[in-house]
Amino acid sequence: MKVDGKPMRTIWVEADGAGCGIIDQTRLPHEFVVAHLKTVEDAAHAIRAMQVRGAPLIGAAAAYAMWLAMRADASDEALERAYALLLATRPTAINLKWALDEMMVALRNRPRAERAAAALARANEIADEDVAINQAIGRHGLKLIEEIAARKNGGGVNVLTHCNAGWLATVDWGTATAPIYMAHDKGLPIHVFADETRPRNQGAALTAWELNHHGVPHTVIPDNTGGHLMQHGMVDLVIVGTDRTTANGDVCNKIGTYLKALAARDNGVPFYVALPSPTIDFTVSDGVMEIPIEQRGAEEVSHISGKTASGRIETVQLTPDGSPVANYAFDVTPARLVTGLITERGVLAANREALAKAFPERAS
Repeated sequence: MKVDGKPMRTIWVEADGAGCGIIDQTRLPHEFVVAHLKTVEDAAHAIRAMQVRGAPLIGAAAAYAMWLAMRADASDEALERAYALLLATRPTAINLKWALDEMMVALRNRPRAERAAAALARANEIADEDVAINQAIGRHGLKLIEEIAARKNGGGVNVLTHCNAGWLATVDWGTATAPIYMAHDKGLPIHVFADETRPRNQGAALTAWELNHHGVPHTVIPDNTGGHLMQHGMVDLVIVGTDRTTANGDVCNKIGTYLKALAARDNGVPFYVALPSPTIDFTVSDGVMEIPIEQRGAEEVSHISGKTASGRIETVQLTPDGSPVANYAFDVTPARLVTGLITERGVLAANREALAKAFPERAS
């Protein structure tokens, strides 16, 4: 995708080969800042602090972090330390463990002298695979948008999305946004309702930022507005992303997704999940009971940052002194509420049979 007309990915090997560049997403939407990752510790901090975020991008960043680790020390001990350090950064998104396991397969039985080069090669492959997966998701999701546009006789298609499952959450294209970008680029009249997605406001800060840069018509809405819009026929379909999907089709995504699925079901609005296959966890069947839900710091709820009239970025407190805060980062949407899973291999039913048939190599 593009930033001010310039094609970009969210992570890249810098020209001097000294490390990786990333878009520091904690500085968006008001500042565009590139951060530089030189060590595995730099990368672990970037994942933990959400300078890079979104399940697919976290996986790619972890893969490059293993390269940084092997470049510094290619011993078996360093390999195990890097794996453990990175695995502990975020507990919910399964792409992190998937990417780290892929790197271990590529590195564990390789001579030390070859490990750094092999790590870089596999990390590049993981990044390129993510882009290809997202493009395929976009093509399959585009057909859904085209069908709705045809039924509306060329009328505008209104998509509601939650959090940021855009290109900023991946290496490029995004998951939930890939069909949107392709529809827009094809000239279809499409409009996006972007939930603000409290408490970190990824919809207001990130989805809106990237849609704005690509020229996609959109409106930022408070999280509680979606049900009202659906009741009044203002939403044609919902497309969200996922951080982990169970073998039975339950979907774990940013907190608030479950409520959108309930509203969609009550109002007959199709609810789709853009699902790259590395987010499928075939070891888990019951998402509500088995997926660990990350609990983040209270300050994400009690405080908020924004741009003042003078242009300064300021952080202010919202809650009273002494009020306790709960900050669950994700919730689980049961498969029964999911209309379909938009994957790189087509739009699937949200159940074990469909997932296992489409991805037998992962189900085995």
